[in-house]
Amino acid sequence: MIRLIDSAAAQPLPFSCDSIAVPRRFSLVLRIHFTRADIARTSFAASPDPLWETLLGLHALQSRGGPPMIDRWRRETDTDRMTRSLLLLAPPLGYSPDFLTPAEAAAGFDEGLEALVRTPVARRRAELARVVGGGAMPGWMRVLAERDDVFRDFGASLAAFHDCAIRSVWPRIELDFERDRTRRARTVLDGGIGAALSTLNPCLRWDGHVLEVGGEHVTGDLHLEGRGLRLIPSYFCVGFPTLLADPDLPPVLVYPIARTPVPGGEAARPELGALLGRTRAEVLRMIEHCCTTTELSAAVGLSVSTASYHAGALRKAGLVATVRTGTAVLHALTPLGRNLLAAYRSP
Repeated sequence: MIRLIDSAAAQPLPFSCDSIAVPRRFSLVLRIHFTRADIARTSFAASPDPLWETLLGLHALQSRGGPPMIDRWRRETDTDRMTRSLLLLAPPLGYSPDFLTPAEAAAGFDEGLEALVRTPVARRRAELARVVGGGAMPGWMRVLAERDDVFRDFGASLAAFHDCAIRSVWPRIELDFERDRTRRARTVLDGGIGAALSTLNPCLRWDGHVLEVGGEHVTGDLHLEGRGLRLIPSYFCVGFPTLLADPDLPPVLVYPIARTPVPGGEAARPELGALLGRTRAEVLRMIEHCCTTTELSAAVGLSVSTASYHAGALRKAGLVATVRTGTAVLHALTPLGRNLLAAYRSP
């Protein structure tokens, strides 16, 4: 699902794509046009967006499939306590109101929720009308659009869903978010913002001036006009990127967070073990896809303190970079570490 207006029909249209095998050329595309100023102002979010995660969590709850951790979360989430309006305003495909994801949520859930409940009546009315395709709104939706007290109650229901379903996995969201940021930062340092835009998702294609979002049901053009683009990796965004529908709002692109298992990758030749020691060579290989000390310990079969010691030795040698995120420590390879591992990669 991509939430943007089709330029011909002026209606929000659903969009889906296969996140594993997508052709480099698409039958239909949404084109996001960049100027030099837009490229200079394009940035990655500094932290997970709690209201985007809440909205996309509602989408994921009503969908099937996805990564195993999302499927497990879906089974464990209690839907009996959810209000009907939450599900009806956040269908898994199609349009969801843009007021559900205000820009103020970048500062935190409370700030975002405060901005949401202050949404003017005229905007609520217009965006809720889009939910029903411009047709007659049901009575409960008209009340939601017109009455501030009912809209505040709706905000309280959204907060309750966030507390019971999203907050429990927030540490995992933060960890995966920092891992994704580490990868994107490395890509920007190695190849610039264009390289980062080219590798965000298989549904995207960057030609140096235009970012194409491919699919079968959406087409049109979004001109950033010097505003830049804010890129938000999302834990609950599964398979395809998402944008706001209103082109006049600050432009954002929400994309699925990278999900690379820690104990993967090709084996290294024995000579790397002779150079570094077999254990330390295995530690280097496991850090290739970024991992915490705890994950590294489990993957290599070492105690946490021993895994930390080996990661520290590799860091002192310039092969590993380490950042702290909350109570966790995240390790990633430096360019020197990647080059060394590549040189000793088994054919």
